[in-house]
Amino acid sequence: MDRLNDLLQELGISKVKLAKYLGVSRQMVYNYLVLDSLDKWPKEKKVLLLQLLDIKDGSEEEIGNIIVNTSYLMEVEKRLNLAVKNSADVENFLDLNGLSKDNRTLLSDISFLLKEKLLDEDDETAPDAIRYLYYLLQSMENVPEIKYILGYMAKTNGFIKPEEYVFDEDKQFIFEGILYSALTLYNNGGASKSKLAESHKRFIMEIEQKNEEKMSRTQQLNTIKIQALRELGYMDINSSNATEVFEKIAEIQSRKV
Repeated sequence: MDRLNDLLQELGISKVKLAKYLGVSRQMVYNYLVLDSLDKWPKEKKVLLLQLLDIKDGSEEEIGNIIVNTSYLMEVEKRLNLAVKNSADVENFLDLNGLSKDNRTLLSDISFLLKEKLLDEDDETAPDAIRYLYYLLQSMENVPEIKYILGYMAKTNGFIKPEEYVFDEDKQFIFEGILYSALTLYNNGGASKSKLAESHKRFIMEIEQKNEEKMSRTQQLNTIKIQALRELGYMDINSSNATEVFEKIAEIQSRKV
């Protein structure tokens, strides 16, 4: 089984894609791969794996004799992609037009993982974690540090090389150093709730201040919008008067400068 794990790694077959191919969860794939023999796999899953790798009987010797060359790799990838495409239903509810092949696969893999997490009845926090992830994606454009955090996590979990920098290298380098120091302090017990109480209090106050400013700006814009509609004699904004109303809003704002 060690050779099987090595073979899957040589072929670049991720646990996510293998799970989609076998029609099981990612955790189940991990469970299969720690077994000491393919004979302990469910029969139908073993057959699927042997078909994918073009193996006849699944013996240790046969698996050990496989040579991964370009031809073999392409054949396996072709079988894998065809099977995953036929079994996946992501295209039924996602518009994948305009995406490259790699990005289609990435989006499909992400959807598979999200669904798996949401179906996990043992993890009651999964829906909240996925919701926070959604907020994170919404904030990414305005908070570049989110990308640095994602890069750091990808590195520490071995998905990419530690010297890979695809964003602003200097800023990413500095941020990773700071984050490493902070997490080292956290994991080694060097931080406590009592020691960080004051810092966390400032954290909350800063967020509340931002929310108040945001609410104030929203209320101000609503007031200006109402004034613009009143001056123009309209009840609301629609497609036919939107340009005129926005111009009036800009005019009212300029009066207050």
